[in-house]
Amino acid sequence: MKALLFSSFIFAFAFCGFSQTQNFWTKKADFGGLKRERAVAFSIDSLGFVATGVDTNETVLKDLWQYSASTDTWTQKADLPGSPRRDAVGFTLNGKGYVGLGIDNDESFNGQKLKDLWEYDPTTNTWLQKADFPGAMNTGVYFATAFELDNKGYVCGGKLGPNQYTNQLWEYKPSLNQWTQRANFPGGVRYQLCSFSVGMYGYVGAGANQDIFKKDFYRYNAGLNTWTQISDLPANERGSACTFSIGGRGYVCMGTDGGLLDDLWEYNPATDVWLVRAPYGGSERKNAVAFVINGKAYVGTGKGYTGKKSSMHEYTPMLLLGNEELQEQLVSVYPNPAQENLHVSWDQLPVSKIAVYSFSGSLLKEESVKWNNSLTFNSESIQRGVYMLVMSDEKGQIVHKQPIVFN
Repeated sequence: MKALLFSSFIFAFAFCGFSQTQNFWTKKADFGGLKRERAVAFSIDSLGFVATGVDTNETVLKDLWQYSASTDTWTQKADLPGSPRRDAVGFTLNGKGYVGLGIDNDESFNGQKLKDLWEYDPTTNTWLQKADFPGAMNTGVYFATAFELDNKGYVCGGKLGPNQYTNQLWEYKPSLNQWTQRANFPGGVRYQLCSFSVGMYGYVGAGANQDIFKKDFYRYNAGLNTWTQISDLPANERGSACTFSIGGRGYVCMGTDGGLLDDLWEYNPATDVWLVRAPYGGSERKNAVAFVINGKAYVGTGKGYTGKKSSMHEYTPMLLLGNEELQEQLVSVYPNPAQENLHVSWDQLPVSKIAVYSFSGSLLKEESVKWNNSLTFNSESIQRGVYMLVMSDEKGQIVHKQPIVFN
């Protein structure tokens, strides 16, 4: 019995060691501009930037803050010269940051929609006004989303006013300081949508049309100016999520489906598969921001159940190298999220045991495998949440692990 307990302790310790080296969140210094939501973010080289938004007094802002990952510190920089704004867009092109669009009041019916675009140069800490956004009947738009491809910026969707939305896509080319309309987003008019770019493709989805939240996603090919639908996000429909890209993968984090969410999903363009990852390190929230520095994401601010937030967390992604990348193709786990039963099947892996752990390393359920290459877990005894599925061989060596969700 002692030997068995010792073996279990070593196994759990190995699992905890894994969770501490990849696919985890680390608390970082709070955002320097204090609590806010509906801001924008972008990164330039080894620096992150957060601008605009709404504070706890419902004041709409125009300040800009710079984050240094090496020192975990925030420094205030030059204010955006245009109007204060919320629900704007931000992106990075050729070492410059771009912020524009949005609305200038916390109450939409009192606000002025904005169409101006501003370029930020971090070397001189100065802003330069660029060509106005001509979309949405040239009246401005807010709650749009933006992504970058091939040194061009793209703005998609957004809100025009009460019960008025758009599905337009516009391309901004900085070398010409020119906007060009491209093929409309095929998911219909939408706002609170989100986007990321991987390689030569942009990915846009989720969001809402009126109060109907969505979870469909589409890939945009800028060279052909065409859209292709990809797999739906296999989780709650949502709006006001935040996104980022690391290492050839796209990520969708948190948001609202009427309530507030804290889950993180990773999209693999090569396999058109979504995988659940470690839930956000802080509390559930919507209207947060995200930027990437040196292969790690920094996510924070936003609004939670107790109000606006200033906390920031750093995400270290799952590192898929060699056989781990192959394991994703050898193992099938469905449905994920699961409600009652979780089915696990595999091919060409020496699996002896399958276990479910909490992210703190506590063993919740374990099943032995004999001759078959599939197993069904009943989740009645497991509370709703995100956990780690761990598959091991007869010597106790981990051969596969991945996050799973029980609803």
